[in-house]
Amino acid sequence: MNKYIGDRKFYKKIMYVAVPIMIQNGMTNFVNFLDNMMVGRLGTEQMTGVAIVNQIIFVFNLCIFGAISGAGIFSAQYFGKKDINGVRNTFRYKMWITTIILSIAIAIFIVRGSDIIMLYLKTSSEDIVVADTLIYGKKYLGIMIFGMPAFIITQLYASTLREAGETVVPMAAGVSAVVTDCLLNYVLIYGKLGCPALGVEGAAVATTIARYIESFIVVFWTHFKKEKFEYIKGMYRTIRVPFSLLVSIIKRGAPLLVNETLWALGMAILVQCYSVRGVEVVAGINISNTISNLFNIVFFAMGDCIAIIVGQLLGSGKMEEARDSARKMIVFAVGCSALVAIILFSLAPVLPELYKVTDMSKEYATRFMKTASCFMPMIAFLHATYFTLRSGGKTIITFLFDSVFMCLVSVPAAYCLSRFTDLDVLYIFISVNLLDLIKCIIGYILVKKGVWINNIVDKKLS
Repeated sequence: MNKYIGDRKFYKKIMYVAVPIMIQNGMTNFVNFLDNMMVGRLGTEQMTGVAIVNQIIFVFNLCIFGAISGAGIFSAQYFGKKDINGVRNTFRYKMWITTIILSIAIAIFIVRGSDIIMLYLKTSSEDIVVADTLIYGKKYLGIMIFGMPAFIITQLYASTLREAGETVVPMAAGVSAVVTDCLLNYVLIYGKLGCPALGVEGAAVATTIARYIESFIVVFWTHFKKEKFEYIKGMYRTIRVPFSLLVSIIKRGAPLLVNETLWALGMAILVQCYSVRGVEVVAGINISNTISNLFNIVFFAMGDCIAIIVGQLLGSGKMEEARDSARKMIVFAVGCSALVAIILFSLAPVLPELYKVTDMSKEYATRFMKTASCFMPMIAFLHATYFTLRSGGKTIITFLFDSVFMCLVSVPAAYCLSRFTDLDVLYIFISVNLLDLIKCIIGYILVKKGVWINNIVDKKLS
């Protein structure tokens, strides 16, 4: 039993890293829920327009996450090795790659934003419903673009802090941002305290302001504590990244970037496939995803925890300890998610009533949430195995394991079932999720074999 369950000291170490991440993600998702609910009380068209844009921005966010995570593998191991210059150079790489992605994303959103939104609106719904939803989506996207630079600055700094083992400050910044977002949402969406009622535009303005507050906090604190985080000293004396390190990060990080991008695109396409069943389905799955994300913080945080703790152990050469820690954290993640899934299933019929949408949208939301809760332990296992494989730099394997499977199996299945059958959308959703059982088997085999146990910073690249 000790093979799968750690002692008190082990779990104390996990919780020190995981709890701040859970709190930050929990607060962020809670405010996303409040934001979503506030917009949802304006009407189905408003909420659907915002939901579609958030799905599009989700692809951008995952691109940034993938780009930063590729370098983050090196950062975590450099910290384990106590190579400050290595951390400094990976930070500079992050600056370059995120700036490039930001420029491309803004150009796409400005030029083709309306066309992308319309991909989710080619349904049998009334023309006026489609037109109104498109208008709300365009208004929301036009403002959200201004918050994207703040988002990448926050991710740049916060990710490096976490890789250094500092999770409290990013948490505090995130909490400050979500509280600000929540208050501004109430004021700007509904027109309180003498402000005009801006509706969906108010939600976008609130989110944008909150993102800049969050970025200011993490940047200010990092530079204020430069004695603690030595890598920030002289960070901007040059933006050059040593060629040997650049090649290494691209070699291991490019598959991760492509993986996150394709996976996010795959998720967006899945929602688009479900959307052919009607606008109510888009609203229902949006409500379900927003609420479910409140409960998913446990296994999301455990994934980050595995990446940090196991990555540092591998960097310091403690291979067997890394194997043992990964195994126990995977079991812990699945167990916690099973308990959370029970709570979500119980609350599924109640929570959609908070939204002012059609009864059909509420019904879809309840059914999607109940189904999602049943799959939660399985998704937790997949998430934990993914981060275990990634911690040792096995990004090609995770690329095949994650996005290739999504693009070659999940998306085609959803597309065919939604276009060429009359199957109820819930059964399409179940069928797509059941396919992930294949990934569970593959992930179990790879983790057990220990193919991920690898130190990628043995050679000095900086």
